[in-house]
Amino acid sequence: MSFERLAERLILHVLTDRDWSRGRDMLTVARAALAGGATVIQLRDKYANTRDLVTEGLALRALTKEYGALLIVNDRIDVALAIDADGAHVGQEDMPVGSARQLLGHERILGVSVGSLDEARLAVEGGADYLGVGPIYATRAKADAGAPIGLALLRELAPLYTPPLIAIGGITAANTHEVRQAGAAGIAVITAIVNAEDITAATQDIFKQLY
Repeated sequence: MSFERLAERLILHVLTDRDWSRGRDMLTVARAALAGGATVIQLRDKYANTRDLVTEGLALRALTKEYGALLIVNDRIDVALAIDADGAHVGQEDMPVGSARQLLGHERILGVSVGSLDEARLAVEGGADYLGVGPIYATRAKADAGAPIGLALLRELAPLYTPPLIAIGGITAANTHEVRQAGAAGIAVITAIVNAEDITAATQDIFKQLY
């Protein structure tokens, strides 16, 4: 898949998160987000054991296929392979990019979190298909996300690299347009969608700001 086509499919990621879902189960949250226009569901569950992650992942795999959306697994390359996900996403403290690329092969998507020019360069050299750039704004959803970096890195990276840039961290309907203007091909969202009272409406509101 070309980077241009990939960018179109990666435009709106919704990350699952038990802490912010108001007690709603993962499938309910994911289905509502997909109904609102999410193009990617990223399975992110910091509490589940491997067996439960695979069970959750298989259910999400069926659901994303129903909607023609992508399924990405956060951190766990083994789970991504076990459930035949479209790809995986790794952070700076997870499996090294080169190792993740080798395990996933070139048929699956590999996303890498970056927060600096050096991290971006190493991710691209290691074979990343897209870069998760952030946290752009302060975020409540990830305690280990670090201080917000603002829009400057997006502006620096946009003319340098072909892999799509996916902005994450505090993204809402109110700031989506400026993030896109700074060079993001797409966005990744947690609380603004999964914590919303009406998940489908919240997803629609953000999706409309992407165009």
